[in-house]
Amino acid sequence: MSTKKSKQFGEQVAGYTIPVLNEREIRAGAGILFLFMFIAITRAITLENFTMLKYMVSIFLVDFIIRIFVSPKHAPILILARYIVRKQTPEYVGAEQKKFAWIIGLVLSFTIFILLSVMNTLSIITGLICLICLVFLFFETAFGICIGCKMYGLFKKEKAQYCPGEVCEVKDRHEIQKISKGQFFIVLGFVVFIVLLIFLMKDFFAETPTNLMDLL
Repeated sequence: MSTKKSKQFGEQVAGYTIPVLNEREIRAGAGILFLFMFIAITRAITLENFTMLKYMVSIFLVDFIIRIFVSPKHAPILILARYIVRKQTPEYVGAEQKKFAWIIGLVLSFTIFILLSVMNTLSIITGLICLICLVFLFFETAFGICIGCKMYGLFKKEKAQYCPGEVCEVKDRHEIQKISKGQFFIVLGFVVFIVLLIFLMKDFFAETPTNLMDLL
């Protein structure tokens, strides 16, 4: 029994038939990684300083190695995330699809680590992988959408269980979730507004701001 438990990925929680993880702490962990990765990538692009990015890629990689090969509850970023959301009611999700998503993250971070941190090289491959990592982290943080988890169904025969927001379950949307034609045209009009704003104000907005004190 102890051997089986030691190899188990995720936690056994009463009422759930498979091992699960706390989605709230996973989203918080993704938010922490997204924030620092975004700052690091921005510094690399604007200041051409890749030092912070190399550190973050190394941290990213080690944390994912611990999540997958040791245990999610021993991963430093998830421990910090657990502390941050400790007063929130847990939202349980299936551990297996999360593991699959983290394996994708591990492969991506390992590739960047070799290319950038070890070989100290730059290429479009590195840039694209960094962008993919940011998109994955942003969707997890902002929308609660695990892109890697959605890919789980493409490679695994068994259906994912206990997905965030119960998206795995086939059910009708609530009335508050439905989008009317009027709302669609509002969004369409907003897009037109953005296009006109860019077209009409591009020269004015491109001007360098002056010091407010000089105008007084």
